[in-house]
This record gives sequence, C-alpha cells and structure tokens, in this order.
Amino acid sequence: MLVRIISSLVLFPILFAFVYYGGLPLKIGTIFVSIIGMYEFYKAICKKIMPIHYLGFIVTITYLLVLDTELFQISDLIFGIFLLLSMIFMVFHHKTISIFDVALTFFGVCYIPLMFSTVYLIRQLDYGNYTVWLPFICAWACDTGAYFVGITMGKHKLTPELSPKKTIEGAIGGVLFSAVFCGIYGFFISTRKIEIEHIFNNSNIAIISFVLLGIIGAIFAQFGDLTASATKRRFNIKDYGKLIPGHGGILDRFDSVIFTAGICYIILKIIQIYNIIL
Repeated sequence: MLVRIISSLVLFPILFAFVYYGGLPLKIGTIFVSIIGMYEFYKAICKKIMPIHYLGFIVTITYLLVLDTELFQISDLIFGIFLLLSMIFMVFHHKTISIFDVALTFFGVCYIPLMFSTVYLIRQLDYGNYTVWLPFICAWACDTGAYFVGITMGKHKLTPELSPKKTIEGAIGGVLFSAVFCGIYGFFISTRKIEIEHIFNNSNIAIISFVLLGIIGAIFAQFGDLTASATKRRFNIKDYGKLIPGHGGILDRFDSVIFTAGICYIILKIIQIYNIIL
C-alpha cells in the first residue's frame, strides 16, 4: 500500500501538469499513454493471439496526431483504411494471421487510443479546462470509495469470478463517493464564480449535473475496471505491466478513466450541441 501511495504522489503532479496545460503537452501525453497502453495490451494477448503490432501503433499515432485538426473530420477514414490494410495483411500471411488476430488488433486501437483520446477532446470543449477533471474525479473517487466501503462493510460479492475482492456494498460506496466528490467540485467551481454554469444555465443546475455525472461516471468506471479484470483473467495475467510500482501498468491505472472519459465526453458533447440540461 505504501508503494502504491508513493507512486500516486509521484504520478499525480505529472498528470496534473499535462491536463492543466492542455494543447500540445496533453496531446503528447495522450500519445505516450496510448502507445504504452497498446504495447501492454498486445503483450498480454500475444500468448494466444497474434496482433499486427506495427499497424496498430501506426494508426494510433496517426489518429492522435490529427486530433483537433481539420483532418480529424476524416478520422473515420483512418480507421477504415487501417481495417483494409489489416485484412490485406491477413491475406498475405493467412498461415499465421487469422481474422481473430485482425479483430483483436483493431479492438486494441478502439479500446485504448480512441477511448483515451476523449480526455484530450473534453479539454478542447468549451470550459474544458474545468470539465476535463471529471473523468479522473469519477474514476479515482469511485475506486477509493469502493475500497474503503468494501473492506469495512462489504459482505456480498459483486463478481467473484472476475474480481473476488469486489463487493456490492463497495460498488455502491464507489458510486456515492464519486457523486459526492463531483458535487463538491461543482460547488467549488460555483463559489469561485467560474462561469462554467453557462453550460448548465445556472450554478445550482451545474452542481446537480456534476453529481449526476459522478453517478454515471462511477458506474462506467467500475465496468472499466471489470473489463480489464475479465481480459487479464482470459489471458492469465495478474497485471498488464510493471511501469507504475504498486499499480501495475498504464492500463491497470487508467482502465477506469478510459471508460469514464468516454461517457463524460459523450454527455458533455450532447449538452454543448443541444443545450440540454441534465
């Protein structure tokens, strides 16, 4: 636990700096995390699957480089071309590469860089310098709440086959922690007279909306965690890597954030486009 805490204390200032400054630093950070995450994912599945590594890395870098540029409008074509190249590659290497290998290669790109890039995309939205913190608050408040409520009150197993230590009580505690911390964050923004309430019409609605986002984000955070657990069990590994002492690899630390960032971006984008009040 001490190693885990120390690692978090070292990691947080670095993460804070990238997210705070946004722009090019955050894009570079997104590329770095995505590449490492892709490497960990491909390494985990290569015992049973033969992903096309270099095509996965090429499309990942290409997609992330065009984020927030005019070329981003044709990013769907990038994935289409990538898929075609993967299928062509399979034809020339049909004795060693199967459709399952191609599918997992493509899945890795969608799961990691595509999902994690939503952190950068949130940062680029109106008032994104404030809302970009929501995925991290949701994920890590949920993780903290689930842990402490689970060890003190947990009695009923949530998914014993995937994660024996997780309990229903802990899952509920994680949702409540996330809702409370997101609500506190919304209140802090309102008291600081930051005009983020324009997204939600007024500050009271902003706080309520942040609480609702905290609840939704926490639910998805737990699915993100369980998805990683299911994948690791399928391929018989304990952690994706050892890059972060006490935590494992990049995917072990950001498995929840990937899901919460995705759902937060979708909700915030809908609010921005259609001026919907949660």
